[in-house]
Amino acid sequence: MPSYRLHYFPESGNSYKLALMLTLCGETFEPVWTDFGGGVTRTAEWRRSVNEMGEIPVLEVDGVKMTQTAPLLLKLADQYGRFGAETEDEKFELLRWLFWDNHKLTGYMATYRFMRAFTEKNDPQVLKHFRRRLEDFLGILDGHVQHNAFAIGAKPTVADISMMAYLHYPSDEHGFDFATSHPAIHAWLGRMAALPGWKPAYELLPGKRMTNYAK
Repeated sequence: MPSYRLHYFPESGNSYKLALMLTLCGETFEPVWTDFGGGVTRTAEWRRSVNEMGEIPVLEVDGVKMTQTAPLLLKLADQYGRFGAETEDEKFELLRWLFWDNHKLTGYMATYRFMRAFTEKNDPQVLKHFRRRLEDFLGILDGHVQHNAFAIGAKPTVADISMMAYLHYPSDEHGFDFATSHPAIHAWLGRMAALPGWKPAYELLPGKRMTNYAK
């Protein structure tokens, strides 16, 4: 069986996606806490020795460093035969929601949450713009999971793992009360949390936490 080392920091929803996928597939990993808040990923040495793209997470598979969460989720789904698609139509739908999440939902939520909760000073107009965009994306997702148990139908896939990662963090970080504002998302998050072996990010990803400035 492969051995895994995951370079991460606890607040990283993208790190959580890989940690959760491995856990749901019955695998363990060696956690490698990374001082993202201290700027280590922006140093030339880290980019030379860990990830030239300057991003977290990094998954080491038998000592080989691999990056970019979406293709890694797809690779793990193929490897373990879990949380993937079975038909060509399902494969298309999985990719459609996975790419939508990466470009829209995760892309905006990761930035909005970081600025809102982990930066001491931020521009209210920028936050307002991101919030307005997120309301649109969350409305799309809420409408979809009103009529679908999971992203592409009755079974969870890596698209669900990708979309739920940043949404499951505490509301004082992302600023949304989904039970009130988006009840279908709230119910879908509950279905994800009911999967055997599911654990929240701050349980799967230990280590020093960044200061939370959200009010």
